[in-house]
Amino acid sequence: MTILLFVMLGIFIFMMFRRNKKTQQQQAAIQSQFAPGVEVMTSFGLFGRIVSIDEQENKVVLELSPGHLATVHRQAVTKIVEPTADTTPVPDDASSLTADADGSLPTTAETQDDAAKRSNDEGKKDI
Repeated sequence: MTILLFVMLGIFIFMMFRRNKKTQQQQAAIQSQFAPGVEVMTSFGLFGRIVSIDEQENKVVLELSPGHLATVHRQAVTKIVEPTADTTPVPDDASSLTADADGSLPTTAETQDDAAKRSNDEGKKDI
């Protein structure tokens, strides 16, 4: 019975070391792709673009937004963010915000009195 217990403990330890090794290999593969200009996410949820990497001190400088830089430890950067292709065209004017589903503009504009009445009636239910 004790032999079975030691075998189970040995298998558990083996699986634990194997999982840690796989995690380290995946992290090393991700870190090998680090280069200036790559979009990344840190382990604490900050998204940014790599500006520079200091190999000796294991520091990465991230640009969080234009003009805002943050220095983090290299291991804090855990994920490379793939750019998503946004296919929604951005209009040059605000006409698309008021257009109907078929693309035509509404024919009547809401008056100030109509808007006041609509906002007062919102939330009221007919009994």
